[in-house]
Amino acid sequence: MRSLRLFVISGLEALAAAFQFLTRIPIPVSLAYDERLSRRSVAFYPLVGAAIGLIVALAGLLLAPAMPPVVVAILLVAVWTLLSGGLHLDGLMDTADGLLSHRSPERMLEIMKDSRVGAMGVMACVFAVGLKVATVAALIEDWRNDWLSLAILVPVWSRAFLGTAIACWPYARQGPGLGALFRAVGKRHAIASGFGAAIVTVTALAFESGWNAIDIGWFLIAAALITYGVGTLLSVVIHRKLGGLTGDVYGALNECIEIGLLVALASYAFHAA
Repeated sequence: MRSLRLFVISGLEALAAAFQFLTRIPIPVSLAYDERLSRRSVAFYPLVGAAIGLIVALAGLLLAPAMPPVVVAILLVAVWTLLSGGLHLDGLMDTADGLLSHRSPERMLEIMKDSRVGAMGVMACVFAVGLKVATVAALIEDWRNDWLSLAILVPVWSRAFLGTAIACWPYARQGPGLGALFRAVGKRHAIASGFGAAIVTVTALAFESGWNAIDIGWFLIAAALITYGVGTLLSVVIHRKLGGLTGDVYGALNECIEIGLLVALASYAFHAA
């Protein structure tokens, strides 16, 4: 009984750590961050994505009947970004500044660490936010029945891949730091994160009318292929340039996977309408 209690408490601590690290949602718990807590929190990243997606979907449910799709989309992307404190968007900008400088790996890492944002980072931010707004607006227009459930699942899958990125590619920076806490993340943590995304997806779509087991299965396959295809391709390219990944790169991967999923959904909705 005591071991079960400790297991539950440990799991709740890891869940709280995941929320505190990835969002600005207030979790009033004081945690001692170490390697053990950090690596166990990775398995709960899809649940964090589900919470973000659910809040965005609820906001959409309130706003969509009262405003044009484009206005609703802008507001939803703003909420989406604010929930993470712009953490991933900041990583995308820093990564763009570094990688597109075409310098040595050491110099790229220095540029990415600089708090100032350059022209490449600004352009990456503009394109990323613009694509998100456009695709969310398209989903509202073309997929009126299911777009809320699908919106919930996009941040679930993008965050699920972070466990794979941490486990399968080395950390590019040396020495102590935030990234050092995640060096012990292994493939089992990545698998747990992916499995969590699948469970959340099945649960969300099972409550939607018109989705049968075959449809859900095909959606799972498509979501996994896009998520791990985009994430793996970018990780391989960036690893070749930097000799590994960094916290900024994880944020950039999250943004790019979200955009990839949104573009795929908007394209499918457009042709199915």
